Amino acid sequence: MSPPRSRPEAYRAEYVVRVNRVIDHIERNLDQPLSLSSLAEVAHFSPYHFHRIFGLMVGETLGHFVQRLRVERAATMLLANMETSVTEVALDCGFSSPATFARTFKEAFGMSATAWRKGAKSKICEAPSKIRKAVRNLRNAGEVSDGYIDPQTNNPTWRYTMSTEEPDNPLSTTVTVRDVPAHHVIYLRHVGPYGQTELIPRLIRKLRSWAMPRGLLVEGTQMILVAHDNPNVTEEDKLRLSVCLTVPEGTPAEGEYGIMTIPGGACAVARFEIPPRRIAEAWAVVVGGWLPQSGYQPDDRSCYEIPHNDPREHPEGKIIMDIHVPVRPL
Repeated sequence: MSPPRSRPEAYRAEYVVRVNRVIDHIERNLDQPLSLSSLAEVAHFSPYHFHRIFGLMVGETLGHFVQRLRVERAATMLLANMETSVTEVALDCGFSSPATFARTFKEAFGMSATAWRKGAKSKICEAPSKIRKAVRNLRNAGEVSDGYIDPQTNNPTWRYTMSTEEPDNPLSTTVTVRDVPAHHVIYLRHVGPYGQTELIPRLIRKLRSWAMPRGLLVEGTQMILVAHDNPNVTEEDKLRLSVCLTVPEGTPAEGEYGIMTIPGGACAVARFEIPPRRIAEAWAVVVGGWLPQSGYQPDDRSCYEIPHNDPREHPEGKIIMDIHVPVRPL
């Protein structure tokens, strides 16, 4: 029987959809056993073929990918949750034993988990580059107001100001902790560095151009940018970014455009109106400045941004956006 006629791009797009479905499943279930057979079932491939397909399309083996995400999540949790034991962090991130975690962590970061955490506490400047990046913002404590309950929303709220890379032009924001709904989205995913000026606008234009003729750009549709990895921990060439549009449940995936749900729950939400070049500083204000003084710690859900305008249409070329950091009490 001859194969159905179609473009090679359509065949590859179907593989991309299936692999992305597995990646999303892994990220949601890092604390659970993730066997080859169960992940192959998610992808609707046979286990024998799926292992090879995943490696060729993602650039690392399935086992290495799962282990890398686990150890990178652990590295972030060790810095964010100083009172949680190393063993608890290891088990929460899906490692089968403290010994396995210790060996994997040292291979990934060149030091023990205890040394990584100690380096953050004492602000060791001679540590390897990854931990240097991770503690850099912890040295830039700013001024945070006493938290208060907003009388209109009944949500905990703070006013926070922090000196950043432009000392004469500090960033200020209001941070509110509130419950946010889950978002059902269609996404276009990028793997690799995403700090280039034109990359994200180009991905947004591509996603909008695809969504418009399908009737998915309607009143109330939101653009969401999901950063799946911690750029202070994950190597640049493995960073994952999803450019998303909210869509009705039941909207089908198509080709490279995948479907996922961004979980709801408690989030610290901070509004900024800034030049696009200062977006990284805005994240430092919230995560490196406000969060350690807030009484909250980061949750395991992904952080994201919701932009509210096109900077090209702003009189000063600024972007208006909300940073969302999932949190839980310390």
